[in-house]
Amino acid sequence: MSTNIVVPELGESVVEARVAKWLKKQGDSVTAGEPLVELETEKIDLEVSADRAGVLSNIKHQEGADVKVGEVLAVLEESANAATPVSPAVPEVPAPPQVPKGQVQGASEKKATPTAKNVAKAHDLKIEAVESSGNRVTKGDVLKAATPQAPSPKSEAPAQVPSPRPQAPRQQSERSERRERMTKRRATIARRLVEAQQTAAMLTTFNEVDMTAVMQLRERRKEAFTKKYGVGVGIASFFVKAAIGALKAFPQINAEIQGDEIVYKNYYDIGMAVGAEGGLVVPVIRDADRIGFADIELSIRDFAKRAQDGSLTLQDLKGGTFTITNGGVFGSLMSTPILNPPQVGILGLHKIADRAVAVNGQVVIRPMMYLALSYDHRLVDGREAVQFLVKIKDYIEDPAWMLLEG
Repeated sequence: MSTNIVVPELGESVVEARVAKWLKKQGDSVTAGEPLVELETEKIDLEVSADRAGVLSNIKHQEGADVKVGEVLAVLEESANAATPVSPAVPEVPAPPQVPKGQVQGASEKKATPTAKNVAKAHDLKIEAVESSGNRVTKGDVLKAATPQAPSPKSEAPAQVPSPRPQAPRQQSERSERRERMTKRRATIARRLVEAQQTAAMLTTFNEVDMTAVMQLRERRKEAFTKKYGVGVGIASFFVKAAIGALKAFPQINAEIQGDEIVYKNYYDIGMAVGAEGGLVVPVIRDADRIGFADIELSIRDFAKRAQDGSLTLQDLKGGTFTITNGGVFGSLMSTPILNPPQVGILGLHKIADRAVAVNGQVVIRPMMYLALSYDHRLVDGREAVQFLVKIKDYIEDPAWMLLEG
């Protein structure tokens, strides 16, 4: 009896994947639940496992092939000789395996992203020898391992007497280029960004906000907040709450266009753009209006960690009614963020910098931040966009308003 191994449902709006790596060869015996192949999608990487024991008799799509949901990846044949999982009544403690000298025990079981494995292969590195910074070895881990480290001062040889004439710098022997295929995520990012500019009447409006009140509040409460909740209070949670208040005042910015209809949403799922190994991802804080600052901070920290180790799920990235992106963490002073369709608004945060500003007729130095709101002019007028940013500015410069307005 044969069973088809097919491309599973990949989540909302994801219909295609790429075969990143076959974990089993054609003719191999497999057990029920054993991973067979890694797939790369525009959002996450995932493994497809065998639903029963058998022999992998026919691989239909090789590594690098693009496949669609429901398409047959391989055929699994039932076999009497196929390995099946055994559940003994009394668990046996296996003897410690013999580990060759210089090899770390368990290293062969180390998980890595498909991209990391490809980069390791290109640098002639064994993935088992690469130290991971999270749950899985990432591309950044491989590149770090591939970069020669400078010797420590203690291990250096005694300084040599300098030669009378400085040596000429070594000339590179060649000017090389490298060509590699786009990942599914990067290709999708490229396509969606172009689509956003072609399908939406996108404009950006700017304002600036004095961060003094928020920074003073954080300074006063950070120790007690961290002690109580186990996480520091950051800038992002203030802007999530401020954005929700502004979205309630201007509901069309929390809506979307479907055909010739406007769909207004009475819930607030806030996407937080996070830089990850394969490109930007936007995990979503569900019902952000119903949770407090601590839960928002914990969610953001968790998203950032899992974006780096590749453990975000499709559910984490699904939906979203409005997006916040913070280029300030990379030093950006000003930018025009691009919409995340079908959303009609995205808030861009930037670097906090001390600037001279006029306050009550006096020139003073204040920590200032530029804000940017990109919006779809088909649904949002310039007046509402400007007022939306002013509302956020009011909340941030006087956070008590967020408490008074609920």
